[in-house]
Amino acid sequence: MVRVVVALLGPVPWTPPGVDPARWRTALAEDTVDLLATLTEVDTAVAVTPDDRWLADAVTWPDMAVHEVPEPTPNAVFAALSGYDQAAVLVADAPDLPALTIGKLLRPLTSRPAAVAPAEGTGPGLLGVAVRLPAPSWLPSLDLDRTRPAEIRAAAPRPGDLSVTPAWRRLRGPADLATLDPALEGWEATRALLSGAAG
Repeated sequence: MVRVVVALLGPVPWTPPGVDPARWRTALAEDTVDLLATLTEVDTAVAVTPDDRWLADAVTWPDMAVHEVPEPTPNAVFAALSGYDQAAVLVADAPDLPALTIGKLLRPLTSRPAAVAPAEGTGPGLLGVAVRLPAPSWLPSLDLDRTRPAEIRAAAPRPGDLSVTPAWRRLRGPADLATLDPALEGWEATRALLSGAAG
């Protein structure tokens, strides 16, 4: 079983006031890549559009795979992967995401073709998507900022084909920023940038 976890370094819909958007994206991406470095028993990679190659170059380590995709969607990432049995695609605006949550996203693939982790809160959006490769033909076009798990389940041949795993917060607004837990390990780059902006 060969598995890969890919951070999709796509556009970030929100930046805290007073913070440079490019520096914000870079800090979030750096923390996401650092999280991937802690994972075991999986390969790790990032995916970017050609316009965002600069971001991948700024945050990846030398031996990390970088996949250029035509659009920043999980579907495009799945299509770009070869040699893997399973793949998970994660957003890049959840810098304090626990590694355990990623494990819970991959675990259902032993018995189901797909799994999704919702973004925490009442709005739309996903934290991540995992599939057995090649990706199921019924998988709809996914937008990590807008798709809801129910839309994916509705497209599946059977409701049980999709597992919905625990949610986690994304930093998409002031309310999300307030939920960051300083006691949690990780998210050093984001933490440093926010400390500098506050100071």
